[in-house]
Amino acid sequence: MPGYKTLKAFQKAKEVANLIFIVSKSFPVEERYSLTDQVRRSSRSVCACIAESYRKRKYPAHFVSKLTDADMENAETEVWLDFAYEYNYLNKDTYQKANSVNEEVAKLLQYMINHPEKFM
Repeated sequence: MPGYKTLKAFQKAKEVANLIFIVSKSFPVEERYSLTDQVRRSSRSVCACIAESYRKRKYPAHFVSKLTDADMENAETEVWLDFAYEYNYLNKDTYQKANSVNEEVAKLLQYMINHPEKFM
């Protein structure tokens, strides 16, 4: 039975979340309860919202609602990545990789939001 884990959006979102987890280990200690926690939480929330939306796919309005939550969390992740890069916590290559995959997640989510019938 195919599930949410087979969705390209979920796979890409998880890729970003895993990358963020690894690189955020080197963030300064004073960021532990702010930037580090925020970027980890928002990136993981994208995955969780996609999983929740998949379980609601029988109900198009609920499906789209949860996908818009995922999109919101994805946008938040982008903001935290920008801050991490501006504070020199991420090198350019890592930032560009994370940002590129994050943008891909946004496009995939928009496709799902615009075409919920394809996921019923």
